[in-house]
Amino acid sequence: MNQPLAERLRPQTLDDFLGQDHLVGKSGPIRLALKSNLLPSMIFWGPPGVGKTTLAHIICKQLDRPFYTLSAINSGVKDVRDVINKAESNGLFNGGKSPVLFIDEIHRFSKSQQDSLLGAVEKGTITLIGATTENPSFEVISALLSRSQVYVLNHHSNFELEELLTKAIDNDVLLSQKTIILNETDALIKLSGGDARKLLNNFELVVNSIGGEKIEISNDIVQQHVQKNLAIYDKAGENHYDIASAFIKSIRGSDPNAALYYLARMIEGGEDAKFIARRLVISASEDIGMANPTALVMANACFDAVKNIGYPECRIALSQCTIYLTTSPKSNSAYEAIKNAQKIVKETGDLPIPLHLRNAPTQLMENMGYGKGYQYSHSGTDNFIDQEFFPAELSGTKLYDPGVNKKETLIKEWLTKLWKGKY
Repeated sequence: MNQPLAERLRPQTLDDFLGQDHLVGKSGPIRLALKSNLLPSMIFWGPPGVGKTTLAHIICKQLDRPFYTLSAINSGVKDVRDVINKAESNGLFNGGKSPVLFIDEIHRFSKSQQDSLLGAVEKGTITLIGATTENPSFEVISALLSRSQVYVLNHHSNFELEELLTKAIDNDVLLSQKTIILNETDALIKLSGGDARKLLNNFELVVNSIGGEKIEISNDIVQQHVQKNLAIYDKAGENHYDIASAFIKSIRGSDPNAALYYLARMIEGGEDAKFIARRLVISASEDIGMANPTALVMANACFDAVKNIGYPECRIALSQCTIYLTTSPKSNSAYEAIKNAQKIVKETGDLPIPLHLRNAPTQLMENMGYGKGYQYSHSGTDNFIDQEFFPAELSGTKLYDPGVNKKETLIKEWLTKLWKGKY
């Protein structure tokens, strides 16, 4: 039998389904929908190995609906249209049941591919079930979201995973023929990261590696045969952005230990070192900025080092820069300043540039007053002359508010001296 253990144990009914009681329990919305025989289009959002595909198959089987499946990795608009045409031929319009179209990794569909589903979903030609590991708020078009129910599936609990291992030993057609003694389960559960499929794959690997009719499994044996606990880190998935977000927020919060932990998570997960370095450059301006302008120089130097030397050595430069930024004084004044400036521009549009600030490369422009009245700042005391630089409508506007830190306190004092109390 060549089927993997995870496939052999795939549940066939809701009662056999592992976990997700908030959806399929006694009062769960999916169970209630099946009882009423009214199935809305749905998006299943959750990490790998929590039952998204299995749940779609169970729903179809229970309702006895025609079932079509597409993978967004290798399907296009033509494939979607072919399924819709089949559904129109065999579906409600000919007295049949509305077919279900299951699209795995629907977040990989482009906007045009997702658009091609809208008409059929809206008319009820098909009932859509999409599965995604990504936040559908960002990856699924709003028109499709508004026509679907979004259901969140969670990582399996340790209790559920232990229950699954017991079920595999007792009920699997192959494993039940052996004497398998689970002395410890911690390593198997830790390595699974809440992913039932990964748990069963690792378990089967260990059993097959040991061989024989009587098998005893401990944490040490699991570690020996599975070899390496690969970090749960999907470089193209939501976890990628969650860990990067935690990394930056730890830097912002001046916690070097947490920042280094998330840095290690990214490195061990195989993250592109340039991606990490770019995040550091952004943080240097957004979170440290004028409180320590050298942070941007440091982050850029780190980015250059990463490009020049790569892994594994560049991890040291990333660590050094992470510690430097985390332990630097913080200010988001540069971030707030440009945000304020962009807001003003959006609100006021393209205001005319004051004539005295314009260049006058031609006689005509000079005759029109271009450049007239401009005073060269370096001619004044302290290289400063008090004059208006804003369009008239924005005179007196304050966009940069120095932060409360040693460096910007000095900047504020300097600006206050120049602009006579404006700051």
